[in-house]
Amino acid sequence: MSDTCTRADLTEAVYRKLGLSRTECASIVEFVLKEMSERIAKGEKVKLSSFGSFLVRSKGRRIGRNPKTGVEVPIEPRRVLVFKPSNILRARINRHIDGKAEAEA
Repeated sequence: MSDTCTRADLTEAVYRKLGLSRTECASIVEFVLKEMSERIAKGEKVKLSSFGSFLVRSKGRRIGRNPKTGVEVPIEPRRVLVFKPSNILRARINRHIDGKAEAEA
């Protein structure tokens, strides 16, 4: 099993769950990802219950430092994507760390 979940993996999961054609499942996955991307790019918050929220934060201009040379460098203002996991997702992640099986949930 890979450590990375890809679009193809998501499409396969939808295919197994819904039984639609793989082409239809790929279209569903692409539509959802495209819709989320467009809304996030507009600055809208995307909240998925029991999973988490994606939001854009604005960072102002600031001074950074080149770690190799120590020279100060201005960092221009930018927008960054932030993901905030839900409490439910955090609990699931921590159950794995604590050694409890997912089946116990």
